[in-house]
Amino acid sequence: MKLRVTTLLFSLSLLVATSCRQFYDYFDDVDPKKTKVKEFVAGLQAPLGLDLDGKNQLWVTEVGTGNNDGKVSVIRPNGVKHVVIEGFPSFIGDEGLAGLNHLLVKDGMLYILHVNGLLYKANIASYRPGQAPIQASSLPTENIGAFVWSYPFQVPIDESNPYNLTVGPGGNIYITDAGANAILRRTAAGALSVIATLPDLVNPTNVGPPFIDAVPTGIAYNSGKFYVTTLTGFPFLTGKARLYTLGQSGNIISYQDGFTTLTDIALDEHNVPVVIEHGQFGQGFVPNTGRIVATYGQRQAEILTGVNQPTDIVISGPKTLYVNSLVDGKIFKVMVK
Repeated sequence: MKLRVTTLLFSLSLLVATSCRQFYDYFDDVDPKKTKVKEFVAGLQAPLGLDLDGKNQLWVTEVGTGNNDGKVSVIRPNGVKHVVIEGFPSFIGDEGLAGLNHLLVKDGMLYILHVNGLLYKANIASYRPGQAPIQASSLPTENIGAFVWSYPFQVPIDESNPYNLTVGPGGNIYITDAGANAILRRTAAGALSVIATLPDLVNPTNVGPPFIDAVPTGIAYNSGKFYVTTLTGFPFLTGKARLYTLGQSGNIISYQDGFTTLTDIALDEHNVPVVIEHGQFGQGFVPNTGRIVATYGQRQAEILTGVNQPTDIVISGPKTLYVNSLVDGKIFKVMVK
């Protein structure tokens, strides 16, 4: 069972004068009880993926209700929502509601992943809020799943689920496949390759299979390496999810462990990884057990607790971020104190 940053330039003198103070403020003084949380938008249909554009507009994938009613919407800075693309496939499968995954805004284009293996592409360079929605069926697509299915993995795979994506070296797009437990590279010309596969974990319990899938979810890039979060597969054991670093040559290193069901990552203005946990698992995912956590080396700072099944996080400025609740149909603005 699997669940389907504006770069700031500082002078050297400014970094020397401020970086240590900001680091210790972040990891020693952050109190989740003082973090301010504001409901930014509600009434969404299973919002799953988020991304910010250069106008500070928030783009969101809405999985829908299971009746082929998935959509991509844009939320303006004032919280007003506009549906941009509609009619994406959505369905109720063996594991519940499924359809759209995450999306990426890049160079006037939207790149949108779907659990059916397709990468949808939409030109939004001339989009103006309020225009009539376009139909998903009119968008060009690339079949990521077909490539994954035909790839000669050392261990045969039984599914593909292109889940999340980011921009990396050379402007190439890097994709986490949560079905194949792999990281893919897509060039500007659309050529695909596999740069890494994540190793399975030994299941220390007698519940579920003897080995647990890593299940890569979120991905972010900075200074020659990627950060990749993992959900881990059933039985979604507490403390078994990891944050990995991944070099461009495919070398995988465990950066931090001890997490539970990680679903996304964002880098703050100092390139500190901030991750989200989907929640603790019991008879299903326990409501309101998700967390936002900043990480650095072996240190962690808990930013917010009690989040209800988040799947995406984006950072819009110093200690300001957006996080979703998949099941509540909401996006929250979080201001760290």
